[in-house]
Amino acid sequence: MDYEVAQQVSAVLRAVAHPIRLQIISALEYGELCVGKISERLETQQAVISQQLALLKDKDILDARREGTNVYYRIKNKNVIHLLHCVYNHCDSN
Repeated sequence: MDYEVAQQVSAVLRAVAHPIRLQIISALEYGELCVGKISERLETQQAVISQQLALLKDKDILDARREGTNVYYRIKNKNVIHLLHCVYNHCDSN
């Protein structure tokens, strides 16, 4: 792996390496949701969720679309889900 690729991988890992961001990705695994629904599911303030969503979107992990006043988020690249499942399986087997 060359250094540039290693930097990209490191950026993705840092972006998902937060409990709330992991929960957001898990909530979006089966389809898109608006900020309010994610906030309800995670029982976390909407402002906190919005901040984390912006970071994930900035790192190209999430994509968003606007419908009226709602913004719906979805996983941009499903490989992130596969990566996280590998980590979950590793943690669950210990």
